[in-house]
Amino acid sequence: MIYRVSGDKGMERIPEPDLMDDAEQAEAYAAADFAEPHEAFVRHFRMRFPGFSKGEVLDLGCGAADVIIRFAGAFPGVNITGVDGAQAMLDIGTSEVGKKGFAHRVRLLKCRVPDTALLQNKYDAVISNSLLHHLADPFIMWQTIRHCAKTYAPVFVMDLFRPDTVKSAEGLLDRYAADASPVLRKDFFNSLLAAYSVEEIRQQLVRSNLDYLNIEIVSDRHVLIWGENHEP
Repeated sequence: MIYRVSGDKGMERIPEPDLMDDAEQAEAYAAADFAEPHEAFVRHFRMRFPGFSKGEVLDLGCGAADVIIRFAGAFPGVNITGVDGAQAMLDIGTSEVGKKGFAHRVRLLKCRVPDTALLQNKYDAVISNSLLHHLADPFIMWQTIRHCAKTYAPVFVMDLFRPDTVKSAEGLLDRYAADASPVLRKDFFNSLLAAYSVEEIRQQLVRSNLDYLNIEIVSDRHVLIWGENHEP
């Protein structure tokens, strides 16, 4: 299947708040069924890094920890540190991590990048799901990845890319969130409008000296940025 690639001539980006720290918003997000994209996240990672099986993993923007829980289940040899700036999301995530029995391998920390303490650590893999489109300054994330990933460590980012038109965004909203709560529908629509285009992401990587990473469209709304970190 060939997916349309959003370019730099489409609609302008409309930013949304960096944090999802409203309790109602966090609960709606945690209660939603993200099994398909979150399982896809783990599946795509495994396909692109078949030799990875253990180590310390950093998850930037872990939210309510659904991706972390699925990742921990798929890779029994990893320990994961998830960071997020929204306490409401972390509270839900911490509870879910405990319920699923991963508290011995997963820790969640309140942290808003850039964070000096975070940059002191090196990880065997750095992952992120749906953080990029929240950031007014995307270079904060790319520089954090450069500093936190060990040399040749897997770097794996999955996010939305911006549709070319509002009408296209509305079509995606109806296709994937028709039965979602009003709060979640609003968040998803705003996220589509706030997402970066593929060309904008490409330019971000060039400016961050990360242009050796691959950019890959994997659905009608998701883009992967992945590869091994070349930084020493």
